[in-house]
Amino acid sequence: MAYISGEDRPEGGYDKPSGCPFCLAPGRPAGESLVVARGERVFAVLNLYPYNPGHLLVCPYRHVADYPDLDGPETVELAAVTQTAMRVVRSVSNAHGFNIGMNQGGVAGAGIAAHLHQHVVPRWGGDANFMPVIGRTKVLPQLLADTRDLFAAAWPGESRIGPDTAQA
Repeated sequence: MAYISGEDRPEGGYDKPSGCPFCLAPGRPAGESLVVARGERVFAVLNLYPYNPGHLLVCPYRHVADYPDLDGPETVELAAVTQTAMRVVRSVSNAHGFNIGMNQGGVAGAGIAAHLHQHVVPRWGGDANFMPVIGRTKVLPQLLADTRDLFAAAWPGESRIGPDTAQA
């Protein structure tokens, strides 16, 4: 409901980096920001309002809105981190499939249109059940901080970050 009501939306909106959660997240302590891994140009962070458990976002550090605005190295790293995210989620939660994509612009469904982000949504057979339709709710069996710690521990290489690591 916080997402729908907009109660956590900054007063000036998300258009400027000072109010953008994707610009602010890398500078916060890892456990608070839900950042799972950091690369040189992009990072992976858990979605605060997940469609499914383990829903990750891959974001460039640079505050850009459109996919064509990424430079070559950002585009390559975004793709590589997305691949790693899929491997990590599969290893931790045995996802059966994924929805991967970007909503470009508010009219396309982007909640934060000013800062490009790619969704990595794990899927399992039968994950769309009666709860959202009849119960008007979604069951998320794990706290986001716990999911973040599991993914961060499983992330390979130097981009791995621990639960108490402050971001620079």
